Amino acid sequence: MATPGGADSPVIRVRGLSTRFGPQVIHENLSLDIAPREVLGVVGGSGSGKSVLLREIVGLMRPAEGQIEIFGQETGGLDTRGWRALQRRFGLLFQDGALFSSLTVAQNIEVPLKEHTRLPHTLRRELVEIKIALAGLPPDAANKHPSELSGGMRKRAGLARALALDPEILFLDEPTAGLDPIGANRFDELIGQLQRALGLTVVMITHDLDSLYAICDRVAVLIDKRVKVGTIETLLREPDPWIQDYFNGPRGRAAAGSAERTPTASAADHPKDE
Repeated sequence: MATPGGADSPVIRVRGLSTRFGPQVIHENLSLDIAPREVLGVVGGSGSGKSVLLREIVGLMRPAEGQIEIFGQETGGLDTRGWRALQRRFGLLFQDGALFSSLTVAQNIEVPLKEHTRLPHTLRRELVEIKIALAGLPPDAANKHPSELSGGMRKRAGLARALALDPEILFLDEPTAGLDPIGANRFDELIGQLQRALGLTVVMITHDLDSLYAICDRVAVLIDKRVKVGTIETLLREPDPWIQDYFNGPRGRAAAGSAERTPTASAADHPKDE
């Protein structure tokens, strides 16, 4: 993982971003740098605009003001062709997996391969098998529909699709939401394992304090329409009441204690989600 503030240029740079919905201001003059190969957790209270920020970075929404650069490209000036080329370089996992219910897992993973490449069918199917294995799914999941999968397996199927084009950046929107503690822990371990193996930059919106302690290099806290960024240790020195309540409340203390007691483990050390 890259050291934030090191020699590497930010892979994502946000400057002066403002977001409004009518008279409501969500972000105001927000700036943020994300280093290559770091895992950044994004947290904040309800209505702080976490998912909105993610959608603006990946081009699904346009901010009212400000600049967003990805790999040094200012995204506001990109045409359709430029966006398609950029989108090949990142993968996105929505909270519910956002799988097409009428397609099998294999067909879902093939969607970005069909859209962005001209690979023959046989090679696409080979890549699908690889992505299914990378996401920790059994081979027979390929021919199942989303309705036949558990919640944990649907998230892994969505992750396999997000990895289809070998992205450099992985965006995750509440990846452990709805999972039981064991399933959430295994998913965290899987993300950490993939990040290290593939050299990914990971941007993860989450409410899960265990995830922040387990795999995040830094945390971005959306508060008062802007953002405070740092390691958990540096954020704990912030006097802001919300930050103190979040990290020093009962759940925060439990997550910190669990992180101290739990050794790092590989996802391969555990059985797959049922």
